[in-house]
Amino acid sequence: MILLLGATGLLGRNVLQLLLERGIPVRALVRRDLPVEGVEVVRGSVLSREDLLNAARGCSAIINCAGSTDMTLPRVGDFYPVNRDLPAMLLKVLETTGIRTLIDTSTANTIASGTPERPATEQCSFGPPFDRSPYALSKCESEALLLDYAQAHPERRILIMNPGFMLGGWDSKPSSGQLMLAGYRRPVMIAFSGGKSFLHVKDAATAIVNALDKGESGRYLLTGRYISLKDFYLLQARVMGYRQKVWELPDWLTLSIGRLGNLLLKLGIRNSFYWHNIRQMLWQEWYSCNKARRVLDYPQTPVEQGIKDFFAYWKKSRSAS
Repeated sequence: MILLLGATGLLGRNVLQLLLERGIPVRALVRRDLPVEGVEVVRGSVLSREDLLNAARGCSAIINCAGSTDMTLPRVGDFYPVNRDLPAMLLKVLETTGIRTLIDTSTANTIASGTPERPATEQCSFGPPFDRSPYALSKCESEALLLDYAQAHPERRILIMNPGFMLGGWDSKPSSGQLMLAGYRRPVMIAFSGGKSFLHVKDAATAIVNALDKGESGRYLLTGRYISLKDFYLLQARVMGYRQKVWELPDWLTLSIGRLGNLLLKLGIRNSFYWHNIRQMLWQEWYSCNKARRVLDYPQTPVEQGIKDFFAYWKKSRSAS
């Protein structure tokens, strides 16, 4: 039996689906009903040690896909409960239950991105601009706790997954789909000058499920194809069959938006345009996934398929509601 946390999110829902497809018994700790056949549902909170212990009993491994990613949160402490304190509690759960394997989901942004010639690997340190991001800082602190524990307890497997920008189905909020919907069928789109490492969420789910019996303690970059934001919107338009002109916003104007976001925060108005968020939109995120490919049999589905799968799910969800 595998305990899955964060089963209702984009990555967690894809992990859940893959576990069921492989016939692996899975138990999900959720706050509300999860109408999925074949999964054992336990109602509770991932922030309750008692609920975690209750859900973990009898399990052989824990997969944690829960995470706080709300970019309107202005302080690192706002992210701590789910992003830092939950993984710390899970280490206590391992001690109490004797479970040997914990697979925890972090982010590629705890690793400073490289260049086209030298993409970053798991050995690279934390660096700008992500070291000013409250979200990435909370994940970095979590990783430090997990890696220290793994070093002190070689009898256990603590695997940290570091995914890039995931696309695909079951994006119910939507989360990453917000970027895609922002440009969908608009005749003209404005894009920031940076770019991301795009991957199909099913590839990340595959690596995570494979990690149940592959790999040792450590970090694993689950990244994909680098595409600038401008080129991504042009690609999306081609894949989805509409025409669009995309203009790249000058960096000085982009940074002015960041200053405005900070000013709004001082006035008590939460927003997602804080300076640290905006700076990340100017960054080129180059990463190597060679370790995950070698150790976890991490696949690399074309980004085009991720775009198609997201919109197929989004359209189906709209027609059902």
